[in-house]
Amino acid sequence: MKITPFEFRLKDGRTACVRSPQAADVPAMLAFLRRMTGETDFVLTCPEECGKYTPEGETQLFERINAADNEAMPVCFVDGKLAGNCHVAWSHGIKTRHKAVVAIGLLREFWGLGIGTRLMEELIRIAQENEQILQIELEFIEGNARARALYEKLGFRITGMKPDAVRLKDGTLLNLYAMMKKIER
Repeated sequence: MKITPFEFRLKDGRTACVRSPQAADVPAMLAFLRRMTGETDFVLTCPEECGKYTPEGETQLFERINAADNEAMPVCFVDGKLAGNCHVAWSHGIKTRHKAVVAIGLLREFWGLGIGTRLMEELIRIAQENEQILQIELEFIEGNARARALYEKLGFRITGMKPDAVRLKDGTLLNLYAMMKKIER
């Protein structure tokens, strides 16, 4: 689904623009994915795996998401640079359409400026607009204290843990935590 574009002021005074992705954003998105996955161990993809993302595939992904009635992908630009993106999706299935799943990614240079908070608030807003959605779910990797603090600030709580669900390149095993937020209307 397409979202209504909006702007907001960052903590450093710059302006961020949030909107749905467009075909012209594909090169920026591919570069963003390669860079973002290399900046942190707290995402489930490594930079060398980003080769699976192609311009054609990203174009099709953007078109599908923008036309869907059960998902959205807000992207955030600062000074013309793709700073972050996020995603919310839910099922049409009778037994699972009451829950939405969210994810977010942000380049390190934009951490601490309020973008993560504003993008998560937008995902929550989108989910709240669908009266069938009763809860929002997400996962984070052990050690990602910044993400955990953001999610808890927004009302998410830990609901479970998958031990050793993530294995880093050096062999380190990390737990994957599930969180959930009930929708308030």
